[in-house]
Amino acid sequence: MKDLLTRCVERRDLLRTLVEGQDRYGYLPGELLDGIAQTLDLPVNEVYGVASFYSFLSLKPLGRNTLWICRCLPCDLNGGKALLESIRDVLGIVPGETTSNGDFTLQLTNCIGACDQAPAMMVNADRYGRVGPVALREILSRYR
Repeated sequence: MKDLLTRCVERRDLLRTLVEGQDRYGYLPGELLDGIAQTLDLPVNEVYGVASFYSFLSLKPLGRNTLWICRCLPCDLNGGKALLESIRDVLGIVPGETTSNGDFTLQLTNCIGACDQAPAMMVNADRYGRVGPVALREILSRYR
C-alpha cells in the first residue's frame, strides 16, 4: 500500500491512485482511502466521495468476477429487467450481492457504450451484447 501512496503526491493523482488500489486489492480498503486523504492533505470524506461516485470502484470486497449490468434506457427497454431476473435465477443474487462461493458479484452501472447491442453487460472488463438467458449461461460458464 505504501508504494501506491508514495506515487500519490498531488490532488490530480487521486482518481489514478483509486483505480490502482481497486486493481490491486479488488476494492478500496478504508485504510487506503485514509492514507490517500492524509498524503494529499484532503478531507477523508472528499476521498470517499470520489471513490463512491464512480460505479466501477467499490468500497467493499467483490467476488472473483464482477457482472456489470447496464441500466440505461436502451438496455432497460430491450430486456435489461429480464436479464437481471435471469441472473437472479442462475446465480441467486441481486444487485450489490456476491454469490456464496465468491465467484460473482452483481453490480448496476450506467452506460457501458453498447446501446446498439442492448441488453448489454460486462464481466470484469469483457463486454457482451444482446444477452438473453441462453447467452447468459454460456457467458457465465467462461468465468467459473
